[in-house]
Amino acid sequence: MDKNSSPIGSFIRKLFGSHRKRSAGEASPQTSGPQLIPEEVHQIPRRQLNDAAMKTAYHLQDEGYEGYLVGGCIRDLLMNKHPKDFDVATNATPEQAHALFRRSRLIGRRFKLLHVRFGRDMIEVATFRASHDSHPKNSDGEHGRQNDSGMIVRDNVYGTIEEDALRRDFTVNALYYCPKDHCVYDFTHGYNDLKNRTLRMIGDPDARYREDPVRMLRAARFAAKLGFTIEPETEAPLYELGYLLKDIAPARLFDEVLKIFQSGHGVESYHQFRKYGLLEHIFSQTAYCLDNPQGAPVEQLVLNALQNTDRRLQQDKSVTPAFLFAALLWYPMQQRMRKLQQQEGLHTVPAMHEAANQVIGEQISQTAIPRRFSTPIREIWELQFRLPRRQGKRADRLMEHPRFRAAYDLLVLRENSGEDLEGLGKWWTDYQTQNPQIRSHMSREVPKDEAPKRRRRRRSPAKKHEQNNG
Repeated sequence: MDKNSSPIGSFIRKLFGSHRKRSAGEASPQTSGPQLIPEEVHQIPRRQLNDAAMKTAYHLQDEGYEGYLVGGCIRDLLMNKHPKDFDVATNATPEQAHALFRRSRLIGRRFKLLHVRFGRDMIEVATFRASHDSHPKNSDGEHGRQNDSGMIVRDNVYGTIEEDALRRDFTVNALYYCPKDHCVYDFTHGYNDLKNRTLRMIGDPDARYREDPVRMLRAARFAAKLGFTIEPETEAPLYELGYLLKDIAPARLFDEVLKIFQSGHGVESYHQFRKYGLLEHIFSQTAYCLDNPQGAPVEQLVLNALQNTDRRLQQDKSVTPAFLFAALLWYPMQQRMRKLQQQEGLHTVPAMHEAANQVIGEQISQTAIPRRFSTPIREIWELQFRLPRRQGKRADRLMEHPRFRAAYDLLVLRENSGEDLEGLGKWWTDYQTQNPQIRSHMSREVPKDEAPKRRRRRRSPAKKHEQNNG
């Protein structure tokens, strides 16, 4: 299928070069066709286009459908970045596309998609979406539905490429690359916004955030990741609508948190979240400790943990959500532990375990932490109380613990953040680099733990009376 046979083919000759530049602050227009940016202008190198994504789009077009590379991959290529993921958009329904690809599977209910597998590559194929209002006959609850606050709870109302562009979140994410003519199709003036490093919501920002409150997190994340300025009308609701995030499924928010803080731009994302008051809606306990530190270096530990994660990602090293959550929730757990000790008289270890259960439980109600991460979080915290006890053979046994490295990293971050740990982090750093003989000497020099004082049991008044009269 060539460009002249597509639904937008009739626009090409008429609209090519007819784009006008928007004035500052002008809302995204309801376009009647695309601006076409030819290859000699956008200069996306063909060698950087993912082969699997191109094969997917070509196959859709060969079968009589439309197929375009779309979204973040095109945005990143235009910025000379290397996209991690490539997505394809088409006018074929998920079921029609599924029938074309042998190694594919349908996923999702709220937003039905097709995943196509090419070797190690997985390409996400989405059908063009349309506004629910523009297709009332499809908005029967089966294909599309919104709740009373305007949030979309089912989004399978299909439309044209132009309708799909106007349904996307930000203009810079609404750019379509056609494999046949190698043009970028721009319905929302996203190409200009990209060149001006501006993040602009398509349509009315207030209504679009209410449709999907996660867009607020995405706005802050993209501003941090891309170094863009958020356009004033797009920015204004961010200060007011954060409370809508409570209606988002915790599992979805967990996935979004991973994108935010494991993007390699965690520190800047944190500053964006604090600026707009969004952190309290995904890490309420951490936000409370930041505002009520009680003498602890809460913000410095958070920043150091995010900086450490950013650095590891830039060095192509692995990171685990368990460590990041352990760091972000360390002081909330500490505050809860002290409260339990004071109010219920619990000793350190049982107070720590109960505090961990409570803090993780509350966090799960906001971001559904899977057990494969919540268990290591508890173990990392428990080791913070075991690492000071390093006499004799204890140190070597601790080093064999599967969470030792993560626990040691948190210990060092705590010390570097300003916690007075009496040189414990440095001791463990030195210990790991020494030979067995020096290690044995170091562990013998550590002062022994004070033996716990045994409580004398108080005799009951009746027994005391019997002894006095005996």
